[in-house]
Amino acid sequence: MVMVYLIAILSFTIVLTTAIGPVYVPPLEIVSLLGNKLHLLENASIPQKYEVIILQIRLPRIFLGLLVGLSLATAGTTLQGLFKNPMADPYIIGIASGAAVGAVFSMLILPSFLFIYTRPFMAFLGAMFTTFLVYNIARVGRRIPVDTLLLTGIAISLFLGAVLSFMMFVAEDLHSIFFWLMGGFWLANWTQVKISILPVFFSFFLIYIFAKDLNAMLLGEESAQTLGINVENVKKILLVFAAFITAIAVSFVGTIGFVGLIIPHITRILVGPDHRILFPASALVGGIFLMWTDALARLLGEMPVGIITAFFGAPFFIYLLRERKGKK
Repeated sequence: MVMVYLIAILSFTIVLTTAIGPVYVPPLEIVSLLGNKLHLLENASIPQKYEVIILQIRLPRIFLGLLVGLSLATAGTTLQGLFKNPMADPYIIGIASGAAVGAVFSMLILPSFLFIYTRPFMAFLGAMFTTFLVYNIARVGRRIPVDTLLLTGIAISLFLGAVLSFMMFVAEDLHSIFFWLMGGFWLANWTQVKISILPVFFSFFLIYIFAKDLNAMLLGEESAQTLGINVENVKKILLVFAAFITAIAVSFVGTIGFVGLIIPHITRILVGPDHRILFPASALVGGIFLMWTDALARLLGEMPVGIITAFFGAPFFIYLLRERKGKK
């Protein structure tokens, strides 16, 4: 029933957030246009100005926001389940910072007509390099202490932040890189949606295959191994796909933090720890959350979405720290 409610909320969110912006579009006009395009409604009359705003400006932002929210929430759910820690997310572990370095590197060295296709690939390489660097530094024998992993991720993120600052210092087009790093959907278009949609859903499907393995690992690695699960291989595979889906999210919209931290935790309260329902529920909640934050950004004069998510996420992170402190 939770999934049914979330799908219904997602449908309403698509219509309502498409209506919000400098030019208000009545929701009935949006429903009429979408019904006409999907051949569900015939002879629907829509003003030309609304059609351009809806199809060429708003909907690409809405669907890219859905894909990015889905990606970051899925990556966060994967990492929190993998390390059994509610504070793990792609940004704290350092994956997103590595993806950002790869994406900015492609923006600096490749022509503008090429980097829209190569940027996701370069972001993935940066994310993968960072993931395995953090993994190997934090590893003690065959184990990975979670506290060590988080501290290593923070240290690597700070170092990569310095690398990004240096790249911005030598860049000719500093303005576009700066605004890209703040995170936003200003430049969203259908090409970016088309490039992102298949890798995102393919990665989500492959991660979802390991939902039962993650459930078993919640009982402890020894218990999972007695059930025939190769824990170390599962960790490596899930880290690769978490890095890949994060890279896709980062490559076009920049660094939008805290989605992978707060969404899985909130969804876990709603549906419980079973990853078979937690993964799709978190993906939907992440998409809904990011669509609404982008709508709020439009109302606030195109404020970067990364700023709004940080306002939500930073207090939530402090709350998690206090909860952990209270349990010790």
